[in-house]
Amino acid sequence: MGILEVKDVGKRFGGLQALGDVNLSVAENSCHAIIGPNGAGKSTLLNVLVGKLTPDTGSVMFDGQSVLGLSAHKINQMGISRVFQTPEIFGALSVLENMMIPCFAKRDGSFRMHAIENMMREKDIVDWADRILADVNMADKRHMHAASMSRGDKRRLEIAMCLAQEPRLLLLDEPTAGMARADTNNTIDLLKQIKSERDITIVIIEHDMHVVFSLAERITVLAQGSPLVEDTPENIKGHPKVREAYLGEAAA
Repeated sequence: MGILEVKDVGKRFGGLQALGDVNLSVAENSCHAIIGPNGAGKSTLLNVLVGKLTPDTGSVMFDGQSVLGLSAHKINQMGISRVFQTPEIFGALSVLENMMIPCFAKRDGSFRMHAIENMMREKDIVDWADRILADVNMADKRHMHAASMSRGDKRRLEIAMCLAQEPRLLLLDEPTAGMARADTNNTIDLLKQIKSERDITIVIIEHDMHVVFSLAERITVLAQGSPLVEDTPENIKGHPKVREAYLGEAAA
């Protein structure tokens, strides 16, 4: 049994079936990619996993516990963190201040924005934030305003903020969308580093096949809300239906 088990999950929006009998098993400490064209159900499935949507049928189990009916906050506390398609950071704050917010939340269970002016007095939080920034090679950017950074560095900061929550499962929604190739490659390297250094499972939704084939150990292809095939990257590349419908020249 995997750390994440999705069984017979279905979701309809009126007359539209967004997900139909989705089954997914993600092995612990693996990187599992979910791919497919627009409208395949990828984002709907991700929203089910983080509690943003409740499926009409089926079950979602994380480490043997159901996540259905739980708030997004409760699911996060279980050890599931999500990186959004558009980086969710505080642009007006420095990189260090951004990093300290999830550190406070992890330590205290909450964080009040009006306490920002007092944050630097908390040496343990500053040190903790600095350690994570060093881990993701952002120590030299600690005093930069987050809004002034490249999209790649904003994504790196958001991932670092997730790491402060010490997740066991990291869900990534198109983490390289809108990036230049150099930033994309840097993000791939960062995720490989995180995977090698931490006890963490990664599920990634991504259109860029370069990213998928660089990171994933297993790939699930969704089509019209249902899994078309699940296999290793090498077998997915060679699967005729997948090549024709989803990968095209990217599989060459």
